[in-house]
Amino acid sequence: MNIVKHFSPKLSVVLLATVLAGCSLSPKYERPGMPVPDQFPGQGSTVAPDGVQHSADLGWETFFKDDRLKALIPIALENNRDMRIAIQRVEEARALYGIQRSDRFPQIGVNAQQTAQRLPEDMRAGGALSPSVSRSNMAGLGMTNFELDFFGRQRSLSEAAFEQYLATQQGRTTVQINLIGQLASTYFNLRNLEAQKELVNKTIKSRQGTLNLVQSRYRGGVASLLDVNQAKTTLEAAKVSLAEITRGEMRARNALQLLLGQPIPANLPAPGPFTSDVVMSSLPTGLPSALLTRRPDILAAENRLKAANANIGAARAAFFPSISLTGLLGIASPDLGSLFDGGNGMWSFNPVINIPIFTAGKLRNNLDLAEVRSDIAVAEYEKSIQTAFREIADALAGEATYQSQLDALRAQQAAAYETLNLANLRYSSGIDSFLQVQSAEVALFAVQQGFLQTGFDSIQNRIELYKALGGGWTQTSVISK
Repeated sequence: MNIVKHFSPKLSVVLLATVLAGCSLSPKYERPGMPVPDQFPGQGSTVAPDGVQHSADLGWETFFKDDRLKALIPIALENNRDMRIAIQRVEEARALYGIQRSDRFPQIGVNAQQTAQRLPEDMRAGGALSPSVSRSNMAGLGMTNFELDFFGRQRSLSEAAFEQYLATQQGRTTVQINLIGQLASTYFNLRNLEAQKELVNKTIKSRQGTLNLVQSRYRGGVASLLDVNQAKTTLEAAKVSLAEITRGEMRARNALQLLLGQPIPANLPAPGPFTSDVVMSSLPTGLPSALLTRRPDILAAENRLKAANANIGAARAAFFPSISLTGLLGIASPDLGSLFDGGNGMWSFNPVINIPIFTAGKLRNNLDLAEVRSDIAVAEYEKSIQTAFREIADALAGEATYQSQLDALRAQQAAAYETLNLANLRYSSGIDSFLQVQSAEVALFAVQQGFLQTGFDSIQNRIELYKALGGGWTQTSVISK
């Protein structure tokens, strides 16, 4: 029986696929266990509107309520230079993966070459009768150094490059989340400074009125020069605060412009009231296990772990023989003019096998290096989970305490107002000195500033919780059906 004649075409395809695919010597990948508790401390059972079960699925356009901020975010995503670099890093990783993947397939091209050689007379096959210069011309389809991937070395390297590409994609998402969070924090910091500036201006106006009153009483012989100087002191202290806040406001605008990657547009929507309602009041936290598939820095760490795992397979495969093929199918002729005449067909086939015997420990050390890097990748993956857990736990601690702090400050502010009113009344009646009024004004101003700053801190804490839960990678919410 003629085996070649009866060889099944389907079997040929299967055999070729087996040769090209090879086997894999990479360790079986198993996701490491979670090095954190299975619940966040003080975790409630909050659920966001529209059926969103996890904050990572909550779009930034839903989370943020301020129209001006929502108009700024797309500008930053398009123009911020860190964002542009992250996008290009993804393209770079994609190209590197494509280069590595191409090594798994034959590289075929059209080859044409001419060889000329001159030999001395005593080395010519026909002696003096042979021409001194011999030429040969060849042209055809050629394949150069194609490695048969029997042990999966090229496959493992391709898998490692692919996982690095995926890690870079997740890195881009992380950059976007951080950019949106940083932009929101900078924007609300600017809003906070504007509110602080408004408070200081009102305080200056109030203290200027107090100074005018004291000076009038001094001219009438009712108040002392000490009272006038004390009133001036509190007024100038407020002006010092105004200069400091104005400086911070200017710097906040500069920071916002840097994040935007362009000047702040003049045609932005009007900002909403600067209250806690500028962000969502309730966020679903989910379970820590959900972070493994929703937080991009953890996903990137796992991709890098898988890449390190694949590199172990490539290092193991290097211990085994490798076979590479070089071939040419075409035509050949000693004369260029007769190259395309009939009967000039030719082929060449050059398989090369390389069996490592002595490498001075290079292969062993390469494997050790791959295994150590895999251990490092495991530790980095576990650390990314622990970092995420700590960030969420810290933000949840803020969520559990900021409201009571704001309530206490609100009550303290009301008491400070009453204290100032009583101090003014007692000073006007001559019962107390102006020192009591001065102390009450300073106390009220400090409470008012603290209330504004704590309100900003509570908004910032909510943004940090949103980021820590992986939110901000999409514009609109992903609604569960």
